[in-house]
Amino acid sequence: MEAILKHRGRTISEDEVAFIRKLIAEHPAASRRALSRKLCEAWEWRQPNGALREMVCRGLMLKLHRLGLIELPPVRHVNPNPLSRRATERQRPVLALVDTTPLCAPLGEIRPLKFRQVRHSWEEPLFNSLIERYHYLGYTHPVGEHLKYLIYALNRPIACLAWSSAPRHLGPRDRFIGWSAEARRQNIGFIAYNTRFLILPFVLVPHLASHILSRMARVLSDDWQRIYAHPVYFLETFIDPERFRGTSYRAANWIYLGLTTGRGKADQTKKPNRPIKEVLGYPLSRRFRDLLSERR
Repeated sequence: MEAILKHRGRTISEDEVAFIRKLIAEHPAASRRALSRKLCEAWEWRQPNGALREMVCRGLMLKLHRLGLIELPPVRHVNPNPLSRRATERQRPVLALVDTTPLCAPLGEIRPLKFRQVRHSWEEPLFNSLIERYHYLGYTHPVGEHLKYLIYALNRPIACLAWSSAPRHLGPRDRFIGWSAEARRQNIGFIAYNTRFLILPFVLVPHLASHILSRMARVLSDDWQRIYAHPVYFLETFIDPERFRGTSYRAANWIYLGLTTGRGKADQTKKPNRPIKEVLGYPLSRRFRDLLSERR
């Protein structure tokens, strides 16, 4: 059986894609949610606690749909999302045409990669379009300091990364750094938050994601200095463990710092109101704790 792609550690074969097509055909009235549940049950795809891995399964089906390998029914319901509502207040990115021919090759055959910081450039609309079309969170307009990167190989875009100002209060990170509240207030701008990381779904190159993260860590601070007149000393991101394992980050030596509270920065109830995320960090300097704790 020929492998089509890998998703969350599972190799998807042509026969399995054919099975999904048959499942969709046999349940023409089923929603995407119902189809993902049926597929999880058929494959016995479960979490360690026994619950069906429905979100992971929906992510697989959406990826196959975007690759044109299956045809999902139209979306019936979109959960309310304040970030999405805020984004729709602005003009949505115009979807750009890109080469969707599957790129399946060893990493060595597509190097060297080209990293382009595209904010305020003619390539920024392309970046926005790719995030809107292929990232599961879609595109939202950043606020504060932020940079956008397109990564090219063989003269075609293969990945996108977005970086922005870091959240002001983040318990696992703050405990890891060990800074005071005043140092955090003064120095929070020296941390960059990875808001989006997208490998285009038709790019199937082993070890590509961790390689990009490693390369990114070597160029980001200099670009931040050039554009905002100050460096960054520490990188951070959130991982939704229901969707991702963070394997590429860990392979690039990012450090697990802990879990979010699931409450959000504007919470007044002190009760979880959103998914709990893993917090990962990456120091850009051996002296990051001293640099981030300095009084200015």
